[in-house]
Amino acid sequence: MKKDYKYRTIIISDVHLGSGGSKAHEATAFLKQNRCEKLILNGDIIDGWQLKKYGSWQKKHTAFFRVVLKMMEKNDTKVIYIRGNHDDFLDQVMPFVIGRNFQIRRDYILRSGDKKFFVTHGDVFDSITSGMKWLAHLGDVGYTFLLWLNKKYNQYRTWRGMPYYSLSQSIKHKVKLAVNYVSDFEEKLAELAKNRNCQGIICGHIHHASIRDIDGITYMNSGDWVETMSALVEDYRGNWNLVYYHVEKPEVSQVSDLEVVKEEPVPKRFVASF
Repeated sequence: MKKDYKYRTIIISDVHLGSGGSKAHEATAFLKQNRCEKLILNGDIIDGWQLKKYGSWQKKHTAFFRVVLKMMEKNDTKVIYIRGNHDDFLDQVMPFVIGRNFQIRRDYILRSGDKKFFVTHGDVFDSITSGMKWLAHLGDVGYTFLLWLNKKYNQYRTWRGMPYYSLSQSIKHKVKLAVNYVSDFEEKLAELAKNRNCQGIICGHIHHASIRDIDGITYMNSGDWVETMSALVEDYRGNWNLVYYHVEKPEVSQVSDLEVVKEEPVPKRFVASF
């Protein structure tokens, strides 16, 4: 009997389970609402860096993986977990395969229509992470503080009856160095796709959701589940879209329907915790 899938492929990244900023409830609810043949967890799903320092593993983080397991069992969904820089502890077990529906990899080739997409988290091109890891950890501390400040600021706005405002996003997209980094990152990833004889690249890492063309290469970034709450989805005609998960009110976890976005809807973003 043919399964009633909603999408052929769903790709999410940068959930950062174990960190204080992770939108674990929303990410879990998103997976509960959607069915797919293939689910790609494209890196930084678990935040090992935060867990080593001051993060904590909670029931809501376990619930995320319970839903993933249920998708595998009930819907026969194939799950591919791509290793990111914050879950680099997976290096100790890669490559790892359980049955025909679960595997952990460093990268992956995805066929979509008549195209091949190279799927990677994206940290391979981050010279700070690969060459100066201590500086990357320092940036992680700064980003964590920025998220904490953003939370306190919006608690005040809620008390005053004002709508949610992303102070952290506002600060980040105004930094010229950040904008330049994003541009360089996207161009280098497009070059990687060409070198791998692929027509597209799918990544995460910089927490900046995007679908765009770069010199004939389709560049796609799934965003994150710390602030943006976005995912990439592929329908059965080979069309790709970004979907965003919107919270109706800051103080509750009840969410509205998914908004499908075909054009880039957000300003360029930079995340210091690469």
